Amino acid sequence: MASTRYTVLIANRSTGVVRRVTLSLRPTLAVVAAILALPVLMGLGARWSARAEMDDLRNTNVALVMENESFRAATAQLASQVSSLQSAVQELGERAAVDPNVQKSMDRLPAIVRNSAMGGGSTPTASAGALVSTLSTPENTFGVLRDLLGLLETRLETVRYGVERRQALAAATPSMWPAAGWLSSPFGERTDPFTGRPDFHPGIDISADKGTPIHATADGTVESASYSGAYGNLVVIDHGFGISTRYGHMSRFAVKAGDHVKRGDVIGYIGQTGRANGPHVHYEVWLNGRMLNPLRLLTTPRPAH
Repeated sequence: MASTRYTVLIANRSTGVVRRVTLSLRPTLAVVAAILALPVLMGLGARWSARAEMDDLRNTNVALVMENESFRAATAQLASQVSSLQSAVQELGERAAVDPNVQKSMDRLPAIVRNSAMGGGSTPTASAGALVSTLSTPENTFGVLRDLLGLLETRLETVRYGVERRQALAAATPSMWPAAGWLSSPFGERTDPFTGRPDFHPGIDISADKGTPIHATADGTVESASYSGAYGNLVVIDHGFGISTRYGHMSRFAVKAGDHVKRGDVIGYIGQTGRANGPHVHYEVWLNGRMLNPLRLLTTPRPAH
């Protein structure tokens, strides 16, 4: 069917010129419809674009929330590790303290004994450059921090072991006088009180009234408590690290074999048993099977008699 056509006359009043414009209805309506639809189409396009952008923002927000939760969990974990390290450092600081007098006695022990007590080995450490090179993303940063804290914890364990060994050596070092009294015979060459001949004295004698308490000079385990010839009633204490002490001429025992004793515990009482010319305690210190001058380690002030 042919499209209806319309003629539009346009007259110029000044010149009297008349112009005719012929329009077909369908094309004209199509153009008008297109003009009217353009804003609608633009609005729909803007709406679709906004919806797509909102979806992208929504997806991004979900990702950020998940990432934030992950970082929050990682931060909490790091904070817990830091708190644990702080507690460990404080504990080590408290445990590392050694009585100054005992420290002096430890310093006078042979280096081989001190070194064996420390023990341990080097702790592997990560290369700082290798760690820094991985700080490209927040995830890597948290990972590196966790690795560093892990290395610190490992190092602290090594330090803790060293502190424990140092404390054990301090407890095992004979640093105090075994009894309140006076030094009646030193370590080394002397004149034998019975024969008058030159003699080597393997310990020191501390004279006091009979029944005066005799104390363990360091922590240890009683190896024996029995009568032993010229020593009379003798107590032998094993302190570990190759250190042992002997206490002779006791009138009676206060411990038995197998007992664990602490520095200062009463282990017996001064007497005159065995080869003794008066009430006293004969005190010896042995280190790896060799005699050691007890006076070398007696840094704690002598007890009042």
